[in-house]
Amino acid sequence: MAVLAGILWNYLKTVLVNKQLANHINGLLLVDKEQDWTSHDVVNFVRRRFNLSKCGHCGTLDPFATGLLVLLLGKATKLQDQLLGQDKIYAGTIHFGVETDSEDRTGKITAEADIVSITEATVAAASQTFLGPQMQTPPMVSALKVKGQPLYKLARQGKVIAREPRPISIHSFALTAFRLPEVDFVVHCSKGTYIRTLAADLGRLLGCGAHLQELRRLASGDFRVEDAHSMAELKSWELPELQSNVLVTD
Repeated sequence: MAVLAGILWNYLKTVLVNKQLANHINGLLLVDKEQDWTSHDVVNFVRRRFNLSKCGHCGTLDPFATGLLVLLLGKATKLQDQLLGQDKIYAGTIHFGVETDSEDRTGKITAEADIVSITEATVAAASQTFLGPQMQTPPMVSALKVKGQPLYKLARQGKVIAREPRPISIHSFALTAFRLPEVDFVVHCSKGTYIRTLAADLGRLLGCGAHLQELRRLASGDFRVEDAHSMAELKSWELPELQSNVLVTD
């Protein structure tokens, strides 16, 4: 019993010391997220590497996606709701003729169709019908919670439940390269827009199905990925480098 009490006391001292020595840095850090990292992975890495008191993010990127992830450090975490509400700009690739259960390339193929009738003109015309305010139904494979349960966990159990459509707005939807079965695009949208659902809906409208093949976030509000730091940079930094690259907020 005494041994157990000693172990517990040493653990509590370690926790208290680490908490006391935590670095209180306030501001924003722009990160260029790599593939196969979750947004939560990036937050955890930065918080632990630099022993930060608080660290969060404003706008989840799927693991297969890359690009701008805005991290909130210290008191800047209070800005989360404000920054989440800002518009986003994405570049990506849509693959036509193949549908998946996740609406992106990481899911299982659920349907395939011929795309011989699809042309650049028909894709361009169909894409413009998505401009403006609209209601979008979130995908089953998402972190959105229904009665406290993330939808993706229900999807893993083979369950499909009704999801309430949510208001979004597509400000622009430009096709930048056409090489069937793939088409590159850049989209400017409101918060809460699922780009993979946009891709899947475009495929359904054209009658051939589609899924999101690649996705990269270029901007979030006034922040641009060109100003973001790579994971390799973050791994090489010590605390002074982090401090000099944090954007100070009011």
